[in-house]
Amino acid sequence: MIENLGGAVIPTGFDVPVEPLRRAAHYTGEPGCIAEARDFAAGFLEQLRTEWCAEIDPRADGELLLVVSELVTNADRHSNGPYILELEGTESAVLVSVYDSSAALPRRFPRDPERVGRHGLEIVHALATEVTAERVPVGKRVRALVRFPR
Repeated sequence: MIENLGGAVIPTGFDVPVEPLRRAAHYTGEPGCIAEARDFAAGFLEQLRTEWCAEIDPRADGELLLVVSELVTNADRHSNGPYILELEGTESAVLVSVYDSSAALPRRFPRDPERVGRHGLEIVHALATEVTAERVPVGKRVRALVRFPR
């Protein structure tokens, strides 16, 4: 940021790019892990607000927590081992990445209001700007970019 004092332009030191806030957590798949992941994401948003002074609309919390919940639930149900939740954020967006041990990429089913269940990726696609899934050496990584309204 640059301040203008009496016509003089003074660099404030805040005009350099800042690294995004990054945090990761490991989950075993034991009961309660999905709730722990949501709590971790809520704490992450609070860190963005306090450490980054990010002005994030409180309504965005629910969207991010729902994306985290859906992706972690998929990892919990479809992998045979632990999974990792990684969050990377700024004042404008959070990138949610979930790594698990299954190499099978998730399938997004066509919309079907009569289908019971299997709506997780449909929800994630509705809330996220970008969603990707790829195989990695440990299994797969599913990512969703959640942008905050301005």
